[in-house]
Order: sequence, then structure tokens, then C-alpha cells
Amino acid sequence: MKNKRKVIGIGGIFFKSSNVEKLQEWYKKYLGFENVENWGKVFELKQENSSKEHYTVWGTFKDDTQYFNPSDKPYMINYVVEDLLFLVKELKKNNIEVSEIETHDQGKFAWLVDPEGTKIELWEPK
Repeated sequence: MKNKRKVIGIGGIFFKSSNVEKLQEWYKKYLGFENVENWGKVFELKQENSSKEHYTVWGTFKDDTQYFNPSDKPYMINYVVEDLLFLVKELKKNNIEVSEIETHDQGKFAWLVDPEGTKIELWEPK
């Protein structure tokens, strides 16, 4: 049986900034980031020998964002999962506190905090 609990990639890296626009400009100028939007940038990836497309989001948030709560860390990692419903049920069975699943245009999401206090976003793309 395939391991449905498996994380299959990093969907995004999000972090706080005291000056989002200035930071984005720095990344554009010195690291060549192109097509940066006000929320960040998408890096499109192709899996070898597969028709599946995947992307990773680099996202900047104002330093006073509440989106990373309850974590006090200045970053959050988004992990891509194969079967979010199954994974959330398994986490809850193991007494790990995880949010209810939310469905958005980009897919299904749930959130939890790891033992070090880092907020984790789980994402099952459409």
C-alpha cells in the first residue's frame, strides 16, 4: 500500500519582512527573481518523466502578519501532500493538533505546529 502520509515536496517558503517591497526589490536585483507579485513569486517545476506540474511559492509577508500565528517564528513552510484528508485523520489519531481542512482555489489546506513551534501548512493541490 502506498504511504498516504507522505509529503511529496515543498510547496512554499513564507517569511516575514519589515519592508516587503524593499526585500523583494533586493531579490530581483541581486538574485534575478522575475515576475514578483505583491505576495511573492512562483517557481514552476517539472517532474522528470512525468506530466505532473508542480510549483514552489516564495512568499513575503509584512512582519505584523497574523497568518503565522500561533507560531512566533518569522517563517512558515508549506508541504505538498498526496492525500490531505487521510493525513489529517492520521495526525488527529496520534493526538497532534491540526486545523480542519479548508478548500481554496489552489487546493486543500490544513495547518499544525511542529514540536519546535514552527507553523506548518499542508497543501493538497487541485
